[in-house]
Amino acid sequence: MPAKGKHRRPKSSPLTRCFMAAGAGGAALALPVIGATTASAVQPVAHSAVAVKAVAPAVAPATPVVTKKAGPTIYSVITGDSLSKIASDHALNGGWKRLYQDNRQAVGDNPSLIHPGLKLTIGKKAATGARASSAPERANRSARTTALSAKTTAAAKPAKTAAKPAKTAAKPAKAKTYTNDLDGWIKESLDVMAKHGIPGTYEGIHRNVMRESSGNPLAINNWDSNAAAGTPSKGLLQVIDPTFLAYHVPGTSMDSYDPVANITAACNYAADKYGSIDNVNGAY
Repeated sequence: MPAKGKHRRPKSSPLTRCFMAAGAGGAALALPVIGATTASAVQPVAHSAVAVKAVAPAVAPATPVVTKKAGPTIYSVITGDSLSKIASDHALNGGWKRLYQDNRQAVGDNPSLIHPGLKLTIGKKAATGARASSAPERANRSARTTALSAKTTAAAKPAKTAAKPAKTAAKPAKAKTYTNDLDGWIKESLDVMAKHGIPGTYEGIHRNVMRESSGNPLAINNWDSNAAAGTPSKGLLQVIDPTFLAYHVPGTSMDSYDPVANITAACNYAADKYGSIDNVNGAY
């Protein structure tokens, strides 16, 4: 694959790093790692975070005393920073995801790219995001859709009358359903992709799914460098969370384990980097 598309093989650079994520099938997605990408500039910019002054005791204590901030803090990014590092340094509940959510307008669509001098608010109340569907909901989605369709059809039948039969109303268009397996997930993803102009074919998706996860939607890589950085590769096409967030397609679940959301986001990424998931034949 072209160097610019890899996000799972380590690439040494003074300022940036990428990680290779190997899936259950042996290969991996090469996706940007939020914890590994740092801000860079010719001249470092000093911190401008609002700090609480503390009077140093006559004898330094064995354990540093941390003064808890009363409210939000304005932090200025310096060279070498990443959202993961800043969240860790400030013990922010929710980690880099919370920090990114609070500052998404300032950071932009790619949480891996921040630059020195960027002002971030730490501790701001996060906006309520879309509720991710649970694993049981994902597993039973097709079953519920089928049941709902059956109820709708039954309700549409006209009631019989003794005097004169009522005219049969036109049957509503039956909602399209998908089987709750790999075949159904791929077909549903292709329909979503078609609505958003994302290229890709059934064969191209299936080939990469089998290589990355062997068709297991709950597959996760807990041993490679991405996992060590706190962003393991997940799902059918082994996508790390930063890439999933950057290429998430509206109308699909925000849960990266969701089969349809995982496939669609990965195909969106592949289209951006390689033109189509059909052009991916190995680690990407």
